[in-house]
Amino acid sequence: MRPNSSMHRKTTRGLMAALLFVGTAAAFSPAVCRAADHVVTDQLGRTMRVPTDPRRVVSLAPSITEIVFALGQQERLAGVSRFSDYPEAARRLPKVGSYVHLDLERIVGLGPDLCLAIKDGNPIGVIERLEAMKIPVYAVHPDGLDTVLATVLEVGRVLNAAERAHELVSGLEQRIARIDRTVGGATARPRVFFQIGVAPIVSAGADTFIHALIERAGGFNAAGASRGYPRFSREQVLVLAPEVMIITSMARGALFEEVRAEWMQWESMPAVQGGRVYIQDSNLFDRPTPRLVDGLELLARLIHPELFEEAP
Repeated sequence: MRPNSSMHRKTTRGLMAALLFVGTAAAFSPAVCRAADHVVTDQLGRTMRVPTDPRRVVSLAPSITEIVFALGQQERLAGVSRFSDYPEAARRLPKVGSYVHLDLERIVGLGPDLCLAIKDGNPIGVIERLEAMKIPVYAVHPDGLDTVLATVLEVGRVLNAAERAHELVSGLEQRIARIDRTVGGATARPRVFFQIGVAPIVSAGADTFIHALIERAGGFNAAGASRGYPRFSREQVLVLAPEVMIITSMARGALFEEVRAEWMQWESMPAVQGGRVYIQDSNLFDRPTPRLVDGLELLARLIHPELFEEAP
Protein backbone atom coordinates (compact mmCIF):
# COMPACT_ATOMS: atom_id res chain seq x y z
CA MET A 1 0.00 0.00 0.00
CA ARG A 2 1.50 3.35 -1.04
CA PRO A 3 1.66 6.04 1.65
CA ASN A 4 -0.50 9.11 1.20
CA SER A 5 1.76 11.67 -0.56
CA SER A 6 0.23 14.64 1.26
CA MET A 7 0.76 12.99 4.63
CA HIS A 8 4.28 12.04 3.58
CA ARG A 9 5.12 15.68 2.71
CA LYS A 10 3.72 16.92 6.04
CA THR A 11 5.69 14.31 7.94
CA THR A 12 8.85 15.25 6.08
CA ARG A 13 8.34 18.95 6.72
CA GLY A 14 7.68 18.25 10.40
CA LEU A 15 10.83 16.17 10.69
CA MET A 16 12.90 18.86 8.98
CA ALA A 17 11.47 21.54 11.28
CA ALA A 18 12.27 19.41 14.31
CA LEU A 19 15.83 18.87 13.13
CA LEU A 20 16.21 22.57 12.43
CA PHE A 21 15.00 23.41 15.95
CA VAL A 22 17.38 20.92 17.52
CA GLY A 23 20.25 22.26 15.44
CA THR A 24 19.47 25.85 16.37
CA ALA A 25 19.16 24.98 20.06
CA ALA A 26 22.48 23.16 19.90
CA ALA A 27 24.13 26.12 18.19
CA PHE A 28 23.05 28.39 21.03
CA SER A 29 23.77 25.92 23.81
CA PRO A 30 26.54 27.18 26.12
CA ALA A 31 27.92 23.64 26.32
CA VAL A 32 28.40 23.62 22.52
CA CYS A 33 29.65 27.19 22.18
CA ARG A 34 32.38 26.72 24.77
CA ALA A 35 35.05 24.65 23.14
CA ALA A 36 37.38 25.34 26.07
CA ASP A 37 36.84 26.79 29.53
CA HIS A 38 39.09 28.17 32.23
CA VAL A 39 38.52 28.83 35.90
CA VAL A 40 38.20 32.43 37.13
CA THR A 41 37.17 34.20 40.32
CA ASP A 42 34.89 37.21 40.00
CA GLN A 43 34.86 40.35 42.17
CA LEU A 44 32.39 38.72 44.56
CA GLY A 45 34.87 35.93 45.26
CA ARG A 46 32.90 33.31 43.31
CA THR A 47 34.89 30.72 41.37
CA MET A 48 33.47 29.51 38.07
CA ARG A 49 34.30 28.17 34.64
CA VAL A 50 33.98 30.59 31.73
CA PRO A 51 34.83 30.30 28.01
CA THR A 52 38.40 31.17 27.12
CA ASP A 53 37.06 33.04 24.10
CA PRO A 54 33.39 33.97 24.74
CA ARG A 55 31.46 34.71 21.55
CA ARG A 56 27.95 35.53 22.78
CA VAL A 57 28.11 37.84 25.79
CA VAL A 58 25.11 39.48 27.42
CA SER A 59 25.79 42.61 29.47
CA LEU A 60 23.39 43.04 32.37
CA ALA A 61 24.14 46.71 33.16
CA PRO A 62 24.81 49.88 31.13
CA SER A 63 28.15 50.39 32.87
CA ILE A 64 29.34 46.94 31.80
CA THR A 65 28.23 47.64 28.24
CA GLU A 66 30.37 50.80 28.22
CA ILE A 67 33.38 48.89 29.51
CA VAL A 68 33.02 46.21 26.82
CA PHE A 69 32.90 48.92 24.13
CA ALA A 70 35.87 50.75 25.68
CA LEU A 71 37.82 47.50 25.38
CA GLY A 72 36.88 47.23 21.69
CA GLN A 73 35.07 43.94 22.31
CA GLN A 74 31.58 45.01 21.24
CA GLU A 75 31.39 42.33 18.54
CA ARG A 76 31.02 39.80 21.35
CA LEU A 77 27.82 41.41 22.64
CA ALA A 78 24.69 39.40 21.84
CA GLY A 79 22.52 41.62 24.05
CA VAL A 80 22.62 44.39 26.63
CA SER A 81 20.44 45.82 29.36
CA ARG A 82 18.02 48.67 28.80
CA PHE A 83 19.54 52.18 29.00
CA SER A 84 22.78 50.93 27.48
CA ASP A 85 23.01 54.12 25.45
CA TYR A 86 26.73 54.81 25.21
CA PRO A 87 28.33 54.73 22.77
CA GLU A 88 25.61 55.22 20.18
CA ALA A 89 26.08 51.74 18.73
CA ALA A 90 24.97 50.22 22.04
CA ARG A 91 21.45 51.53 21.46
CA ARG A 92 21.03 49.19 18.48
CA LEU A 93 21.81 45.96 20.35
CA PRO A 94 19.03 43.61 21.55
CA LYS A 95 17.74 44.56 25.00
CA VAL A 96 17.12 42.17 27.90
CA GLY A 97 15.22 44.45 30.28
CA SER A 98 16.57 46.98 32.74
CA TYR A 99 19.42 45.95 35.01
CA VAL A 100 17.05 45.78 37.99
CA HIS A 101 14.25 44.01 36.06
CA LEU A 102 15.98 41.53 33.78
CA ASP A 103 14.00 39.48 31.26
CA LEU A 104 15.21 35.92 31.80
CA GLU A 105 13.47 34.57 28.70
CA ARG A 106 15.11 37.15 26.45
CA ILE A 107 18.53 36.51 27.94
CA VAL A 108 18.27 32.76 27.42
CA GLY A 109 16.82 33.27 23.94
CA LEU A 110 20.02 35.04 22.90
CA GLY A 111 22.03 31.89 23.63
CA PRO A 112 24.79 33.50 25.71
CA ASP A 113 27.95 31.64 26.59
CA LEU A 114 28.69 34.29 29.22
CA CYS A 115 26.75 36.96 31.12
CA LEU A 116 28.43 39.93 32.80
CA ALA A 117 26.57 41.14 35.90
CA ILE A 118 26.91 43.88 38.48
CA LYS A 119 26.50 43.31 42.23
CA ASP A 120 24.43 46.40 42.98
CA GLY A 121 21.19 46.17 41.04
CA ASN A 122 21.02 42.85 39.20
CA PRO A 123 18.40 40.60 40.87
CA ILE A 124 20.05 37.58 42.48
CA GLY A 125 17.09 35.36 41.54
CA VAL A 126 17.71 35.82 37.81
CA ILE A 127 21.43 35.25 38.25
CA GLU A 128 20.83 31.99 40.11
CA ARG A 129 18.43 30.74 37.41
CA LEU A 130 20.95 31.51 34.68
CA GLU A 131 23.63 29.61 36.54
CA ALA A 132 21.22 26.70 37.08
CA MET A 133 20.96 26.54 33.27
CA LYS A 134 24.77 26.29 33.07
CA ILE A 135 25.17 29.85 31.76
CA PRO A 136 28.16 31.36 33.61
CA VAL A 137 27.58 34.76 35.18
CA TYR A 138 30.69 36.79 36.00
CA ALA A 139 29.90 39.58 38.48
CA VAL A 140 31.77 42.83 39.11
CA HIS A 141 31.49 45.33 41.94
CA PRO A 142 33.11 48.67 41.06
CA ASP A 143 32.54 50.96 44.06
CA GLY A 144 35.13 53.67 43.45
CA LEU A 145 37.54 55.06 40.91
CA ASP A 146 40.25 52.51 41.71
CA THR A 147 37.87 49.56 41.54
CA VAL A 148 36.52 50.81 38.20
CA LEU A 149 40.05 50.46 36.83
CA ALA A 150 40.32 47.00 38.38
CA THR A 151 37.00 46.07 36.76
CA VAL A 152 38.27 47.12 33.33
CA LEU A 153 41.27 44.83 33.81
CA GLU A 154 39.12 41.91 34.94
CA VAL A 155 36.55 42.24 32.16
CA GLY A 156 39.43 42.50 29.70
CA ARG A 157 40.89 39.28 31.04
CA VAL A 158 37.55 37.46 30.82
CA LEU A 159 36.96 38.70 27.27
CA ASN A 160 40.44 37.68 26.12
CA ALA A 161 41.43 41.34 25.75
CA ALA A 162 43.94 41.72 28.59
CA GLU A 163 46.46 43.70 26.52
CA ARG A 164 43.90 46.27 25.45
CA ALA A 165 42.64 46.52 29.05
CA HIS A 166 46.12 47.28 30.38
CA GLU A 167 46.65 49.95 27.72
CA LEU A 168 43.32 51.56 28.58
CA VAL A 169 43.93 51.51 32.32
CA SER A 170 47.45 52.87 31.90
CA GLY A 171 46.09 55.86 30.01
CA LEU A 172 43.38 56.46 32.61
CA GLU A 173 45.92 56.28 35.44
CA GLN A 174 48.08 58.89 33.73
CA ARG A 175 45.09 61.24 33.41
CA ILE A 176 44.16 60.74 37.06
CA ALA A 177 47.75 61.41 38.15
CA ARG A 178 47.75 64.62 36.09
CA ILE A 179 44.64 65.83 37.92
CA ASP A 180 46.18 64.88 41.28
CA ARG A 181 49.27 66.94 40.50
CA THR A 182 47.28 69.92 39.27
CA VAL A 183 44.77 70.21 42.12
CA GLY A 184 47.55 69.48 44.59
CA GLY A 185 48.63 73.08 44.03
CA ALA A 186 45.24 74.52 45.07
CA THR A 187 45.22 76.83 48.08
CA ALA A 188 41.56 76.19 48.96
CA ARG A 189 38.86 73.55 48.60
CA PRO A 190 35.64 75.25 47.42
CA ARG A 191 32.33 73.94 48.82
CA VAL A 192 30.49 71.98 46.11
CA PHE A 193 26.80 71.06 46.13
CA PHE A 194 26.01 68.33 43.63
CA GLN A 195 22.30 68.17 42.80
CA ILE A 196 21.04 64.94 41.23
CA GLY A 197 17.32 65.25 41.96
CA VAL A 198 14.83 68.05 41.39
CA ALA A 199 11.79 67.40 43.57
CA PRO A 200 12.93 66.62 46.17
CA ILE A 201 16.45 68.02 45.96
CA VAL A 202 18.86 65.08 46.25
CA SER A 203 22.63 65.18 46.58
CA ALA A 204 25.47 62.67 47.03
CA GLY A 205 26.80 61.73 50.45
CA ALA A 206 30.16 60.49 51.66
CA ASP A 207 29.96 56.92 50.36
CA THR A 208 29.26 57.64 46.69
CA PHE A 209 31.22 57.89 43.45
CA ILE A 210 30.34 61.56 43.26
CA HIS A 211 31.74 62.35 46.71
CA ALA A 212 35.02 60.64 45.83
CA LEU A 213 35.24 62.57 42.56
CA ILE A 214 34.55 65.93 44.24
CA GLU A 215 37.23 65.29 46.85
CA ARG A 216 39.77 64.12 44.30
CA ALA A 217 39.02 67.11 42.08
CA GLY A 218 40.01 69.44 44.91
CA GLY A 219 36.58 70.31 46.26
CA PHE A 220 34.73 69.94 49.55
CA ASN A 221 31.46 68.04 49.28
CA ALA A 222 28.83 70.22 50.97
CA ALA A 223 26.64 67.12 51.43
CA GLY A 224 29.51 65.00 52.74
CA ALA A 225 28.24 64.94 56.32
CA SER A 226 25.53 62.52 55.17
CA ARG A 227 25.77 59.09 53.59
CA GLY A 228 24.05 57.72 50.52
CA TYR A 229 21.83 60.18 48.70
CA PRO A 230 20.37 62.63 51.23
CA ARG A 231 17.45 64.96 50.57
CA PHE A 232 17.60 68.69 51.17
CA SER A 233 15.18 71.56 51.34
CA ARG A 234 16.05 74.74 49.48
CA GLU A 235 16.70 76.46 52.79
CA GLN A 236 19.16 73.77 53.85
CA VAL A 237 21.10 74.17 50.62
CA LEU A 238 21.29 77.93 51.14
CA VAL A 239 22.63 77.40 54.67
CA LEU A 240 25.39 75.20 53.23
CA ALA A 241 26.44 78.21 51.11
CA PRO A 242 28.01 76.27 48.23
CA GLU A 243 30.60 78.07 46.15
CA VAL A 244 30.06 75.72 43.21
CA MET A 245 26.73 74.12 42.31
CA ILE A 246 26.50 71.32 39.78
CA ILE A 247 23.10 70.17 38.53
CA THR A 248 23.11 66.92 36.60
CA SER A 249 20.79 66.15 33.73
CA MET A 250 19.91 63.08 31.65
CA ALA A 251 18.65 64.68 28.43
CA ARG A 252 16.07 66.77 30.27
CA GLY A 253 17.55 70.10 29.30
CA ALA A 254 14.52 72.37 29.55
CA LEU A 255 13.60 71.20 33.04
CA PHE A 256 17.10 71.55 34.38
CA GLU A 257 17.55 74.97 32.83
CA GLU A 258 14.50 75.98 34.85
CA VAL A 259 16.11 74.57 37.99
CA ARG A 260 19.28 76.53 37.28
CA ALA A 261 17.25 79.71 36.72
CA GLU A 262 15.53 79.24 40.07
CA TRP A 263 18.83 78.92 41.89
CA MET A 264 20.20 82.00 40.12
CA GLN A 265 17.52 84.08 41.89
CA TRP A 266 19.23 83.51 45.25
CA GLU A 267 21.89 86.17 44.95
CA SER A 268 23.17 85.58 48.48
CA MET A 269 24.48 82.12 47.57
CA PRO A 270 28.23 82.23 46.78
CA ALA A 271 27.82 79.97 43.72
CA VAL A 272 25.36 82.46 42.24
CA GLN A 273 27.54 85.42 43.10
CA GLY A 274 30.44 83.80 41.28
CA GLY A 275 28.33 82.62 38.33
CA ARG A 276 29.27 79.03 39.11
CA VAL A 277 25.99 77.14 38.75
CA TYR A 278 26.47 74.47 36.08
CA ILE A 279 24.39 71.77 34.33
CA GLN A 280 26.32 68.64 33.37
CA ASP A 281 25.69 65.13 32.00
CA SER A 282 24.92 62.78 34.90
CA ASN A 283 26.43 59.74 33.17
CA LEU A 284 29.91 61.22 33.62
CA PHE A 285 29.55 60.91 37.38
CA ASP A 286 27.25 58.06 38.35
CA ARG A 287 28.22 55.20 36.02
CA PRO A 288 31.24 53.13 37.11
CA THR A 289 32.97 53.24 33.74
CA PRO A 290 36.14 54.78 32.26
CA ARG A 291 34.08 57.95 31.71
CA LEU A 292 34.39 58.63 35.44
CA VAL A 293 37.83 59.97 34.55
CA ASP A 294 36.14 62.38 32.12
CA GLY A 295 33.92 63.41 35.03
CA LEU A 296 36.94 63.90 37.30
CA GLU A 297 38.68 66.12 34.75
CA LEU A 298 35.52 68.17 34.22
CA LEU A 299 34.94 68.59 37.96
CA ALA A 300 38.52 69.73 38.49
CA ARG A 301 38.08 72.43 35.85
CA LEU A 302 34.74 73.55 37.29
CA ILE A 303 36.05 73.66 40.86
CA HIS A 304 39.51 75.09 40.09
CA PRO A 305 39.35 76.94 36.76
CA GLU A 306 42.33 79.02 37.88
CA LEU A 307 44.56 75.93 37.67
CA PHE A 308 43.78 75.14 34.04
CA GLU A 309 44.59 77.00 30.87
CA GLU A 310 41.33 75.97 29.19
CA ALA A 311 37.96 77.16 30.45
CA PRO A 312 35.47 74.52 31.71
